[in-house]
Amino acid sequence: MRVAVLGPIQVSADDGTSIDVGGARLRGLLARLALSAGQVVQAESLVDALWGEHPPAGAAKALHALVYRLRKALGSVAVESVATGYRLRVRAEDVDADRFEDLAARGRRELAADQPDRAAALLGEALALWRGPALADVLDAPFSGTAAARLEEVRIAAAEDRFDAGLRLGHHTAILADLEAASAEHPLRERLATLRMRALHAAGRQADALGVFEQVRSTLADQLGIDPSEELRTTRLAVLRGEREVPRARAEAGPGRLPAPLTSFIGRDDELELLSRLLETSRLVTVVGPGGAGKTRLALEAASRHRTHRRDRVWLVSLAGTDVVAEAVLGALSSPGARPVGGGPAEPVDQVAELLGGAEAVLVLDNCEHLVAAAAEFTGRLLERRPYLTVLATSREPLGVIGEAICRLGPLPRPAAVRLFTDRATAVRPGVVLDDAPVIDIVRRLDGLPLALELAAARLRTMDADQIAQRLDDRFRLLASGNRSAQPRQRTMHAVIDWSWGLLTDEEKTLARRLSVFPASTGAAAIEAICSGQALPPGDIAYVLGSLVDKSIVERATGGYRMLETIRAYAAGKLDVAGERETTRDRFTRHFADLAEEHGPLLRSHEQEESLRLFDTEYDNLVHALRTALDGHDATTAARLVATLHWYWMMVRYEPRGESFVARVLEFGDELPPDARAAFEILRATGNDEPAVTLDRVRTLIEEGARTGALERYPTLLVATLFMGYGAGLDGLAEREIARTRSRSDSWAVACTFFVEAIIGNHRGDWEAAAAAAERASHSFEETGDRLSTALVLTLVAQTRSVRGDHDGAITAYERGIALTSHHGITHRLGLAVERMRTGDPAGARRDIEIAERVAGERGQQPQRLEVMATLMELYRRSGEVERADRELDRMERAAFGSPLPPGNAINGFVLTARMANLLTAGDAKRARELLPDIVRIPAALRDLALAAQQLARLLWLEGDPGGAATALGMSQAIRGAFDHGDPELRELAASLAERLGPAEYDTAYRRGARMPRQDVIDRLTE
Repeated sequence: MRVAVLGPIQVSADDGTSIDVGGARLRGLLARLALSAGQVVQAESLVDALWGEHPPAGAAKALHALVYRLRKALGSVAVESVATGYRLRVRAEDVDADRFEDLAARGRRELAADQPDRAAALLGEALALWRGPALADVLDAPFSGTAAARLEEVRIAAAEDRFDAGLRLGHHTAILADLEAASAEHPLRERLATLRMRALHAAGRQADALGVFEQVRSTLADQLGIDPSEELRTTRLAVLRGEREVPRARAEAGPGRLPAPLTSFIGRDDELELLSRLLETSRLVTVVGPGGAGKTRLALEAASRHRTHRRDRVWLVSLAGTDVVAEAVLGALSSPGARPVGGGPAEPVDQVAELLGGAEAVLVLDNCEHLVAAAAEFTGRLLERRPYLTVLATSREPLGVIGEAICRLGPLPRPAAVRLFTDRATAVRPGVVLDDAPVIDIVRRLDGLPLALELAAARLRTMDADQIAQRLDDRFRLLASGNRSAQPRQRTMHAVIDWSWGLLTDEEKTLARRLSVFPASTGAAAIEAICSGQALPPGDIAYVLGSLVDKSIVERATGGYRMLETIRAYAAGKLDVAGERETTRDRFTRHFADLAEEHGPLLRSHEQEESLRLFDTEYDNLVHALRTALDGHDATTAARLVATLHWYWMMVRYEPRGESFVARVLEFGDELPPDARAAFEILRATGNDEPAVTLDRVRTLIEEGARTGALERYPTLLVATLFMGYGAGLDGLAEREIARTRSRSDSWAVACTFFVEAIIGNHRGDWEAAAAAAERASHSFEETGDRLSTALVLTLVAQTRSVRGDHDGAITAYERGIALTSHHGITHRLGLAVERMRTGDPAGARRDIEIAERVAGERGQQPQRLEVMATLMELYRRSGEVERADRELDRMERAAFGSPLPPGNAINGFVLTARMANLLTAGDAKRARELLPDIVRIPAALRDLALAAQQLARLLWLEGDPGGAATALGMSQAIRGAFDHGDPELRELAASLAERLGPAEYDTAYRRGARMPRQDVIDRLTE
């Protein structure tokens, strides 16, 4: 079935036959479901979509009636009911809107990769899907206005991309008429105007192109009161100069982790070409030059054009403001979902290597000059571990590593420097006419350094070029007499910043120097709380901040406001001179400690989403506050921050430095309150890098946690504490804490106890108890509003339902987990894919894998990509495509590590087990038997022993031992506590064994394994 919404709503069967869907509201329901093809749409959302703010009295019944009518029109299985809503059983590619957006996105990626021919073909195919306005015959439905407007915006953007591709292909004459029509329809779209100017210019109509600019400038001023964009102004300048190639500033961040450039790239074409060549031939390339020469910008430009950037395999690490290279790199790799496989090695360089993965990648180490020796040692060790990694460094001196290639960067040549200054001048003061003499004088006196030129150009808001030249002359003399031993370019750079500082009012200086305590962008509320005071009332902060933005001292950024590093370092010096560093630093740490403590409980409540957004936005500031408290020996503040951040690290954002932070807090010893110290001792004992803890130590930790009230004050420790108790065999002690917790009023902590019981039940083969506890944990967490924990537990719920053969219930649990949160969405989506495989729905499984793969690609996290590969491999295996499954497993192994990992590594264990599954599916008993000793050597803690018993059963069946196979199947029940009724492969094997042996003999053999003591089965599987 295909659904078309890019025009009037149309439906057709697989054979092309049109299906009539009568009634505007019924077509509206179909359209709303189609826009979420294959996804569950909540019933409440459908009611809002169809009736808006005035639903009928019996809205649920009215919706059900509409669904019934839609099923009659499309077929009974077309619309599926789930626990919380409805889903249209149609593939995303069978809805024209989804197909259009996919083609448009692919076309844009090809355009960004400078492949205009491919881009034009894809974009043409995308735009051909439109038959009129989107949702044309259901525009009265409340949901359609927003949906149609969004689709229309994507259509216009795709049309602009197609025009751009046509221009790059030299088809300016062919597209000009369509461009003019589109511009007339959308007179305020500046990109259309830019493309039209370029087409007219290419056609030799320079005057008409300039006329377009004047027309757009007038329209923007009259209707919006704004000036033309930088891209439009740049195009005008190119037309005036007769330049056919117009520099294009990329305003959007491409894939990967590089910041989007805010201005055009000018004057470094030769160096960029050299750097690109070096990146192809050398594994370590260092851009060397003085401060302010544009080393960082050149490195980012080269990295953004490297092929690894399109694959989301580029990382930027700024070493400014840090004294530990490995910690800065780990911090850059820290993000949601980026958790090392197998628990993470202890050595920082090994952690970095594992997080980077084994595929080709580029690591940009920026600002190495103050850590040259440390950066050199770290880089050398990392390159040894990752043969497909390239490091691109920027520094004021070479790193001195064997094999290092150098790209030296000096001042800009005068023509390029003049062009850079002119470009930045017209950006801040549109229409300005500059005389050559003062511009050349400015360029000469500023030594052609890009940052100095940009800061000078910014002053054209309030001065002319002659005044700038005169003031720079005064500042150079002042600084030269103050520090004659400094390099000339350093004096020039400092003079420009000092001169900018001199233009600020007293209030602006006060705010600017206090802002230097923020290492990252932050919101206005935090700035007001930390930077206000007697000389700067809170009510004035917003106005002064706006003025600093106008004067280019502060810039707007994602998440709020930030200072450039150079200006921040200068302002920090002013903070010291004013004697405000300690006071401002203390206010900074206290503010973020208060913020963390306030939102800690909210992270586990109905306000979770809002608090998570705040933590995501302010994360770098929170960690900086923690480090400041640790360095300042502020035990109380450091403990407050780690106590909250630790749960965030566990549930949302892997933090490689987390355990070292805990260890540093514990160094405060008796300065910590007893409950805090007990809590952090538990955290240290349960960390990945800690050695095995003795039985007596575990008992002491749990008893101290209970005695001091740590488990009550820090409920997020409860799960780790109970697992530690059960793991040490102290069941009585753990059960006592569970009873104590359930006697209190903390419903979230009570939910944790059910979660622990579910996990312990699984580990011990008490399947029924585990299943019941998982269901209770799920409901209990949901009542608290903790969507993250609810989603996490729903994975257990889905698995227990699946083993019972309740596939619908398992699918519902996975879909509920997906709907609850995006943080675990990939795991739930892949679990859903596996469940669809078990139900015999490979097409549905592939759809879910593709969705997960797209999300993993957007997030760029290696562990999530490995999960996707593992699930795709399983799909191939279950579909009988063993060779494809092996190839996918090979690809996963290459992506996971560049060299073999020891048997104790979790990924290596998975690979071996998956190899065995592929061999068994292929019927290759000989090679499977040869692989068995390697699998046995995998530590029991890293193996699914029930799966191991099932694989042994399949092997014995292939080897002609049906009795042994039946016993091995029984052993899987002894391990798990239940036979996996949801796995069609096991059901088929059991049926074959019963047929070969006869029901009675099969039952006897099966029971022989099922009645074995669980520990005997474990010993047999691991001996």
